[in-house]
Amino acid sequence: MHLFYTPDIQGETLALPEEESRHCVRVLRLDKGDIIHLVDGRGNWYRCEITVPDPRRCEARLLEKQEGHGRRDFHLHVAIAPTKNIERTEWFLEKATEIGVDEITPLLCERSERRTIKADRLEKVVISAMKQSLKAYLPKLNPLTDFRQFAALPADGPRYIAHCEEGERKLLKEAYRRGENATILIGPEGDFSPSEIAWATQHGFIPVSLGDSRLRTETAGIVACHSIQFMNE
Repeated sequence: MHLFYTPDIQGETLALPEEESRHCVRVLRLDKGDIIHLVDGRGNWYRCEITVPDPRRCEARLLEKQEGHGRRDFHLHVAIAPTKNIERTEWFLEKATEIGVDEITPLLCERSERRTIKADRLEKVVISAMKQSLKAYLPKLNPLTDFRQFAALPADGPRYIAHCEEGERKLLKEAYRRGENATILIGPEGDFSPSEIAWATQHGFIPVSLGDSRLRTETAGIVACHSIQFMNE
């Protein structure tokens, strides 16, 4: 199956963006009459037939449209500190998209070793993972946000902060209830600072544990995503 991301779909004559057109025609060598599938990142899935195999603007005729393809009954938002090695953050974005996540916010924390990100590069990783895993919804990738600013924002549903400091914490699988929207904070390599944990709990975040093992940042993010997905299956 050949799947392409086309965010601006209108009418029954569909045109792929230039980068996707080039991949479709020059790399995959698809031609007039070939069947392709398009997604717009908003849950719509299109089955189409190529009519104009132009590598700059490949056009296709709509054959079938499916709305809400793969829609979930809950919203998962993971706010996570980017890792010093950005490839680990890219790995997290790729795997979280494959597993299932609706929104991701990179966090700037007191102990963050990486304080800048290339948003365009990360967006491409998410788009590629969406296509590879045959999903129709593109996770929303927010700008790098200060931890305290983010923690003070309202959210629809319970909010959790996963950390390794001493103190009362529930296992995420015990704190979360099936079908709920959830926001989960994942800290940097040095974990959240005590003052950040206090700030979050003062703003309604529930302290949770992801298990007995001490996990890398990107691994913790994946465990959180998989736990929520598994509990909703």
